Order: sequence, then structure tokens, then C-alpha cells
Amino acid sequence: MHTLQRPRPSWPARLIIMLAAITSLIGGVGITPADASVINSCTISRCSDARSAKANWAAKGYPTTAGWYTWPDGRYNYTGGRFQNREGQLPSGATYYEYDVYSRAQGAARDAYRIVVNRSSGVVWFSPNHYTDFYKL
Repeated sequence: MHTLQRPRPSWPARLIIMLAAITSLIGGVGITPADASVINSCTISRCSDARSAKANWAAKGYPTTAGWYTWPDGRYNYTGGRFQNREGQLPSGATYYEYDVYSRAQGAARDAYRIVVNRSSGVVWFSPNHYTDFYKL
């Protein structure tokens, strides 16, 4: 039986394919998306959920240690600890911490909804899409 072989791409083509694959795997870490935004008010859907999470985390004193914390609904919620603001979207020179909005079973996968708190000023931001956009609460 005769098998038809495809020609191999040239080394420059293989290099381009490898670089594209690596770039997609790392997801452009540290690069701010062109359509990212920071908005000074929060009127989108889920803002009320973010405000509720803000109140619950505030009642816990905005813990700074990453980990699982008990939540009023009998489940758990997670804080990832310090938020690095690598994209530079939020005001610089501040120390931020990140907190999940929605509770879940302890150890369950996290979703994309976060609040980010400037502990010095008390300003809280809601990101419904894992740090692409920020809405001030």
C-alpha cells in the first residue's frame, strides 16, 4: 500500500508555527488587550453580586492570605491574595488584593468574576472577565 506523504514545511515556516503555538499557550501574559477598559461606575449585570461579595469580604477584613474562606451561604469563597496589576490598568503605586465574587464548594474551579481592592484607599473594582475590564463599585 502506498501512503501519500505531505511535504514538510521549511524551517522558517516551522519556526513561525512554533512561535504562534507558544504565544497562544502563554496567552500574551502582561499584555493589555486593546479593548480593555476601566470604568468609573458599575451598572452592568452582576454588579449587585459584586457589591454583595464586597460587603462579605469587607466583613472578613479583606484577608490578604490566599485561600478558602467560609461564606454566608454555607459554601466557600476564594481569595488569590495580592493582585499585581501587571497590565497597569488600575492606578499605579497601590497595593491591591483580589477576591472571588461567587462562592462554591471548597476546592472547586474558580470562574472569571473578581473584585480587586485597594486596601489603602478602600476603592473596589469589579472585573467580570478576569481582569480585562474593571468597573468601580
